[in-house]
Amino acid sequence: MSDFRSEITDRSAKMRDNEPLQRAAMDFLRASAEAQYSYNFHWLGRPIIQYPQDIVAMQELIWEVRPDLVIEAGIAHGGSLIFSASMLALLDMCEAIEAGETLDPRQSRRKVLGIDIDIRAHNRTAIDAHPMRSRIEMIEGSSIDPDIIDRVRDFAAGYGRVMICLDSNHTHDHVLAELEAYAPLTSVGSYCVVFDTLIEDMGEDAYPDRPWGPGNNPKSALREYLKTHPEFEIDRSVSDRLLISVADDGYLRRLR
Repeated sequence: MSDFRSEITDRSAKMRDNEPLQRAAMDFLRASAEAQYSYNFHWLGRPIIQYPQDIVAMQELIWEVRPDLVIEAGIAHGGSLIFSASMLALLDMCEAIEAGETLDPRQSRRKVLGIDIDIRAHNRTAIDAHPMRSRIEMIEGSSIDPDIIDRVRDFAAGYGRVMICLDSNHTHDHVLAELEAYAPLTSVGSYCVVFDTLIEDMGEDAYPDRPWGPGNNPKSALREYLKTHPEFEIDRSVSDRLLISVADDGYLRRLR
């Protein structure tokens, strides 16, 4: 794996400096976003509104960090919750095999906590019926409501390794408030992932029915947050190797 990782670093550096390739990737992102490309995929039977590249990156990070708790702001159809829960189940299974133990899923403490201002009845019903449901907890309410923040912090208090994913309202003010509330829960060495930073690089008219756009989006919020939070850094190695990602510069790693 050390040779493999070194080769990835070398290839990623070459891709980063390859201007035609970078332009082609951005052209694809802009065209595919307009075509709603991210709505084409599902994970274990639930729609997961993500690009496949970011799904693979999240798999890598979860395996590397091995979190006890994944907190996700934004639920939608529940596909991302199911994805994270299934990755935690795989972690439990692999760790049991490595230890030569018998796995009892009922004894696992690993959880996914989802927050959404509106968990629609049909989505809740589908999540409740899913085999991964025992690993999932959900809170309905605004992710920046002080009462919701307190509930999430109380829930997270019993967990050692925590990963954060922010993918709800994409306005600057909302994402900045989420970062202030939840990024501190990120464990050292773990990640706070800010999705849909690509909005910054889209056209002014790309989201005519949404309150966000260039200058008012997750990327502008994380840049503002990082000015006063040196404990985090952008892990460019993730975006560089993905090339196509809705979370360019959005993979924040906690250093200390």
